[in-house]
Amino acid sequence: MAKRESTRLEAIVLAAGAGRRFGGRKLVAPFRGRPLIAGALDAAFAAPVRTVTVVTAGDAEVAATVRDHARSLEREADLRLVVADSAAEGMGASLRTGAASLPADTEGAFVFLGDMPRIPREVGRVLVALLDTDHDMAAPAFKGRRGHPVLFGQAWLPALLGLVGDVGAQAIVASAGARLAVADGFGPEILFDIDRREDLA
Repeated sequence: MAKRESTRLEAIVLAAGAGRRFGGRKLVAPFRGRPLIAGALDAAFAAPVRTVTVVTAGDAEVAATVRDHARSLEREADLRLVVADSAAEGMGASLRTGAASLPADTEGAFVFLGDMPRIPREVGRVLVALLDTDHDMAAPAFKGRRGHPVLFGQAWLPALLGLVGDVGAQAIVASAGARLAVADGFGPEILFDIDRREDLA
């Protein structure tokens, strides 16, 4: 059985989008021989977190795919599946649902996007190492461009609970100013996502 972390950090993987530009069923589509969402799950479970919360819109196939992948990593006990009843509102609503489901003693949360399959597995530990008394948010960057995931310290969790509609956490990150620690030197994988079927190639 994989070693469980003693930290009070959590990971949220957003997997409730309809994938309209893709034509639907995006997160379970094959990417390099695996379901698309597998890459984000790998990175989330590799981060120093207690559990990984995957927010879905109630899609049974996505949920089954996520469970199967967690089982393959021997981390099924660390998986939490949450359904966002308001997923149709957009990403903000899904992130709000995920944040609201976290344990009360959570000290910080990573936010991963399910359609970003090439996030490096080491990114979580790099971001945690950047948190200190002056920095309570961290993100990776490629040539100055901020990417994903973002690690939100405890002070930022109430802001996630206030998100509405299809607006994600970009405004929250923009408001962090000097409190945001940026880990530059990552590759373009932290920017790569899948929007349309042709992106799979």
